[in-house]
Amino acid sequence: MGKKVVVGLDIGTTHVRAAEVDQGSSRSGPTLVRYGQVPLPLGAVRDGEVAEPETVASALRQLWAQAKFATRDVVIGIGNQRVLVRELELPAMPIAQIRSSLPFQVQDMLPVAVEDALLDYYPVSTYAANNGLMAKGLLVAATKDTVQANTLAVETAGLRPVMVDLNAFALARVQVHGDLADRTVALVDIGARITTVAVVSGGRPEFIRMLPSGGQDVTDAVTTAMNIAVSEAEQIKRQVGVGYQVTPELQGAAEAVSSVTRSLIESVRNTFVYYAGNHPGSAVEMVVLSGGGAQMPGVGQYLASAGRVPVSIGEPLAQFRAGRAAPTGEAWDAIQPECPIAVGLAMGAVA
Repeated sequence: MGKKVVVGLDIGTTHVRAAEVDQGSSRSGPTLVRYGQVPLPLGAVRDGEVAEPETVASALRQLWAQAKFATRDVVIGIGNQRVLVRELELPAMPIAQIRSSLPFQVQDMLPVAVEDALLDYYPVSTYAANNGLMAKGLLVAATKDTVQANTLAVETAGLRPVMVDLNAFALARVQVHGDLADRTVALVDIGARITTVAVVSGGRPEFIRMLPSGGQDVTDAVTTAMNIAVSEAEQIKRQVGVGYQVTPELQGAAEAVSSVTRSLIESVRNTFVYYAGNHPGSAVEMVVLSGGGAQMPGVGQYLASAGRVPVSIGEPLAQFRAGRAAPTGEAWDAIQPECPIAVGLAMGAVA
């Protein structure tokens, strides 16, 4: 029987992105078979949740027509302010038993009624306690309507959602490899409206936070400051960057960029501080950046200075081979900052 083919689907604020992956063998490694992306109009997805299902469905149909993926089975990623990820310790049991017990274990921890949430548990480690073996892990709770809004758009496009996964877990699968697998690394994915911070230690996600700010918020600030169109503001944002000298006519734009970016980076830094305070002896050793917002000049240096930690741009495809239908050359390099969630979702499905 042939390998089951599944496509990882990242529904972002400004684009839909999808990746088809062949896991390969331990010797050959994974292959990126196909990859594609299609832009979305602003407002079609708001705060990580589909607001205009037909608009998103139309973009998905276009994406499948262009990329010619081998299947309509997809793994959908989620990750916004309506997804709760919290550290949770429970008596150690088989994972199926832990998951079935979650509605009774966590009903007092949720901001919504337990029947209105989808629950999952990601075990990290176990330890011996006075009352027996305990499991340490992450509780993931998403409101049903958040997931259903995205699922509706996918099904309207004629696609078949086979699994829903957390964007942060997808990032960890493809950004933490080689020497990073033995270190405590913060993955910071700066999307258009949401910045995902995932602290991964020893190859396992240990702490996750979604921040309600991203690159589009910077663009909006430039649009307002300069009274210009969004498309022009996007170009100026990338021209101005963070922490660079600018001409007098761009001073207003530079101040707008700096104000929004400073607030975001401070929230990221505070996340590192919180993690270190709750995990003695396990501070963040380095940061791996991804997302469209990570391409703004100077943002990496700014985060390195504020967080006092080395920062690098992620290379999610470093362990991949390019399939015959995959991007090559400069196009291969160009997709790396924005592809990790889609690729990581596909990797989770075929693992």
